[in-house]
Amino acid sequence: MELGIGMFGDVRINEKTGYIQTPQQRMAEIIEEVKLMDELGLDFFGIGEHHRQDYAVSSPEIVLAALSTVTKNIKLGSAVSVISSSDPVKLYQDFSTVDNLSNGRVELMAGRGSFIESFPLFGHDLNDYENLFAEKLDLLLNLNTNEIINWQGRFRAPIVNQTIYPRPVQNQIPIWIAVGGTKSSVVRAATLGLPIMFAIIGGNPANFGPLFELYKMIYNENGHDPEKMQIGVHMHSFFGDDTEQVAEHYFPTYSAQMNRIGASRGWPKYTKPQFDYGRSNDGHLLVGDANMAVDKILKMHNLFGLTRFSAHMDVGAPNHLDMMKSIEVYGKDIAPKVKIALK
Repeated sequence: MELGIGMFGDVRINEKTGYIQTPQQRMAEIIEEVKLMDELGLDFFGIGEHHRQDYAVSSPEIVLAALSTVTKNIKLGSAVSVISSSDPVKLYQDFSTVDNLSNGRVELMAGRGSFIESFPLFGHDLNDYENLFAEKLDLLLNLNTNEIINWQGRFRAPIVNQTIYPRPVQNQIPIWIAVGGTKSSVVRAATLGLPIMFAIIGGNPANFGPLFELYKMIYNENGHDPEKMQIGVHMHSFFGDDTEQVAEHYFPTYSAQMNRIGASRGWPKYTKPQFDYGRSNDGHLLVGDANMAVDKILKMHNLFGLTRFSAHMDVGAPNHLDMMKSIEVYGKDIAPKVKIALK
């Protein structure tokens, strides 16, 4: 099982003082954090796409290009690219460029994203939400499979006998599908035989079991190679030396971000009991020391048959030094123990 880290590029916000960290500062921190991941031997890093003041990264591929020049081994991907509001041709060119810069280490995770700001920003109608995703995914996969493109759809002009340059170093760029709890998204990924990443960011992870089983069933029914099946989970995580101290220190940061997002979605105020349940054995949070994390990651592996675990580690933008500590615990104490246990 591969172990890595996902981020959304949250910027640090102090609502009492009005302080908002600049994207420049946060991006510089991300570069240092991913350099450490690479040095520690973590398998992959993913960065999300957002178009809001509370996130620093709107173009994952540009950040990945910068990271490709300061890392050597770690896979670099988006988490996610909002393909519904993107131009798949330009997106593929950009990721192919990063694949060249990184000597074949790039990945692309396609998804709808957590927010809808990109739709009006790029001139798309939310009424076309489902159709845009399906059509643009089809074009993206066509670009990845065929060197000469002949394609026609509803939302852009046809492509006739065109070749996309530069070509990637890899024969094909690995394309993952990110899903929440939507059954139709699971069915689509399985039917196409694409790797899938489940975002488990609430409740009891065991409740996702039927969706994992659905994916595996449809994947196999469509004749895809079982040896190539890739299944991952993305879960909110933060690590340190002492579980209770980490939790106490991280709760104000985590809850503030949950409340910022919740304010626009009509959620009730995030509470400490919710946080404590999330950290429990049946919860969705990995917040604490290495032993807790190893046990919970292995539990997820046993539940779902994972090939990848992604620790989403920057929710609420914890202090950079705390982030570096969390990455260090993950890379030195958690990932090696998980891999030994799985042998």
